[in-house]
Amino acid sequence: METLRILLSGRVQGVGFRYFTEDRAFEHNIKGYVRNTRDNKVEVVCQGLKKDLDKFISEIKRGPAFSHVTGFNIQKINDFTVYNSFKIEF
Repeated sequence: METLRILLSGRVQGVGFRYFTEDRAFEHNIKGYVRNTRDNKVEVVCQGLKKDLDKFISEIKRGPAFSHVTGFNIQKINDFTVYNSFKIEF
């Protein structure tokens, strides 16, 4: 089980990115959360098996229609929190 923090920039707010990410998380059995940041980015903290995370990441890199991801930063975090679901944080 890995936990990653992903920061996405570009046209990622106001285009349904959080809902798209939540749907993909459910599809790939990913736990954690997604939220908008004050500097117009989207932050995703995701936890799951490497093979599931790889599929999830490849989909959110593309994003939903009308989005345009121009920046994508991933870092592995040593978080001992165990997430039980995936949610949108406001």
